[in-house]
Amino acid sequence: MSTVSVVIPCYKYGHFLADCVSSVLDEQDGVDVRVLIIDDASPDDSAEIAHKLAAADPRIEVRVHRTNKGHIATYNEGLLEWADGDYVALLSADDRLVPGALVRAAALLDAHPEAGFAYGRPLRFRHGGPLPKARTRSTGSVVYPGRWWLERRFREGTGCITSPEVVVRTSLQRTVGGYDPDLPHAGDIEMWMRLAAHADVGYVRGADQAFYRVHGTNMSTTDFGGQLDDLRQRLAAFDSVLAKCADRLPDADRLAGQVHTRLARYALRRAYRAYDRGRTGVVPVDDCVAFAAQCLPGYEALPEYRALRLRRRIGPKAMPYLQPLIWSAVAERGRERLWWESWKRRGI
Repeated sequence: MSTVSVVIPCYKYGHFLADCVSSVLDEQDGVDVRVLIIDDASPDDSAEIAHKLAAADPRIEVRVHRTNKGHIATYNEGLLEWADGDYVALLSADDRLVPGALVRAAALLDAHPEAGFAYGRPLRFRHGGPLPKARTRSTGSVVYPGRWWLERRFREGTGCITSPEVVVRTSLQRTVGGYDPDLPHAGDIEMWMRLAAHADVGYVRGADQAFYRVHGTNMSTTDFGGQLDDLRQRLAAFDSVLAKCADRLPDADRLAGQVHTRLARYALRRAYRAYDRGRTGVVPVDDCVAFAAQCLPGYEALPEYRALRLRRRIGPKAMPYLQPLIWSAVAERGRERLWWESWKRRGI
């Protein structure tokens, strides 16, 4: 029977702990699971709740920081210092696993030693709302070559994983090291890419693997300034992978060109869509252009920059009314609808 070490970092999320831990220990028959709860000096009763859970189940250990160390240091403490199972999972205290998730991931990794980690579809749910109905029967699995999966990330300039749906081979986690403290908001994207540079990537088909709680402060729900910060963090994450895995990426220059172009286009698209929506007073258009220039010296040749230049000539007051007459605006609305549909179905 495979062994899985589950690290649950907690900061002021004690009221979620019982549900989170139950999803790990009571709903994963078929694997040998141990849990480490690390309370990062929460000012509430999170540590007390963690100790009560541990007193009731010998599979639970608790560590409590006397001073707050931050989430990156907390992650690395559990992943690199404590985890000793065949596989390791990092699960935020406010998320939970789908029944059987660890069994499905462990079975994939058992069958495919070339795979360094396995993931599947996460189910997002709004904080305060009910859990969505989860699929618990897998229709199989697939193992993607790590280089192919990694190149897709560079081509798209974004990740496809939230985090709780991932199970990593512990030996590989130790090989690549922990999360980067210089990437507080994109360390997870960088981690999956680093792992893929060293091993293949497994995907569980058909079944859902985790529940991801969406708060009002999640990165995906922040304002336009936050979205620009997200682009900056993504750029830093991709550049970090290129630097750390240079010996494994002989085509690093091409990958860098792909992702820098993609991120520049994202920024410019946000800039010109601000004109379409009458949001130029909210969206930092000039900062978006500056970011594009940072990514790509020849950004002025991109079609998104030409679209922005046209809108600047039209002006922010008239553009929302003229949007139906501008082909790029009409096309963008269709592209956004297609993106939303594909995002709901995406797995890679």
